Amino acid sequence: MKITRRLLGAAALGLAGAALLMQVPAMAQDKPAPFDKPGAVKIALVRYLSTGDFFQAYLSGVEAQAKALGVDLRVLDSRQDAALQADMVDQAIALGVQGIIIQHGLTESMKEAAQRAVDAGIKVVAFDVNVENPKIPQIEQSDRDLARLALEQAIKDNGESWKAGYVYVAGIAPLDRRNETWVDFKKKYAGINEAAMFGTLDNPIANSVANQARSVLSANPDIKVMFAPYDEFAKGVKIAVDEAGFNKDIKIYSADISTSDIAAMREPDSAWAATAATNPAVVGQVSVRALAQLLAGEDPGHNVIVPPTLITQKDLIDKDIKNMEDLSAKLPQFAHADVAMPAWMPNPNAK
Repeated sequence: MKITRRLLGAAALGLAGAALLMQVPAMAQDKPAPFDKPGAVKIALVRYLSTGDFFQAYLSGVEAQAKALGVDLRVLDSRQDAALQADMVDQAIALGVQGIIIQHGLTESMKEAAQRAVDAGIKVVAFDVNVENPKIPQIEQSDRDLARLALEQAIKDNGESWKAGYVYVAGIAPLDRRNETWVDFKKKYAGINEAAMFGTLDNPIANSVANQARSVLSANPDIKVMFAPYDEFAKGVKIAVDEAGFNKDIKIYSADISTSDIAAMREPDSAWAATAATNPAVVGQVSVRALAQLLAGEDPGHNVIVPPTLITQKDLIDKDIKNMEDLSAKLPQFAHADVAMPAWMPNPNAK
């Protein structure tokens, strides 16, 4: 056979193409140490809050990303016991974990515990608790934006003057950040009259808030807007509003979302008008990814922020959204956050 320049060129291209095809899967699966050895990495999730759909979904996201990375995950749940949560950080250290996710909690109880983990050479990230440590990345839902989106919708729906009830518990980092936006809105819109502030994290949270809301509505039957920037708060307010027969007179604005929240918002004449939310499962994934970056010697940044989405009652009805799966499918921006996502990071949502 006569070997021509054209034949040589075609052969070279073929070899190059074959080499490229051989490289693609290797590059896609190539993870940095210590993730190049499946099962070699052990991490812990130390929880303060766990009651409610949001926290169940958050945990599912943590579990999904940990599985995709091939890490050994230990879950320690303090059930809103601040002292126990601090002790659980020490338990995680004793277990020999390389990384810890601190999920919610109180600054005063977690600051020193987090520092003990750092001093032990353990990588730490914190979700929605400010541990006041420059070495610990803070995972946030952009809480100020969550509150801003919900309150902007409240202004759009109700105008700039209304009497409001506000559900708030101080000392919880995400609620404190959301409160900053509420304070700013009251300054910007002088017609907003806060008639009552109330709130509790006593379990079950929704029922405990409902008990408080009953008294608030009895004393202030002319309230037009309830700002409840946590969905368990909103559930409690809705119970009280429905019982009082005020569901057509009051609108509820919240933060966070779940399948049960969607069902409550879709009810005929539901008072729950809008919520602003990130996908809690995605936030859980981002928490693990940021920790994984630290373990791989990468810097995810000190503030790792997951952007929120406004979800209105009208959206849910018009788009026939009935659950979290529908929400992710019909509002794609809700399904995935391209945050803490280096090229080597496996995506548990990939089909």
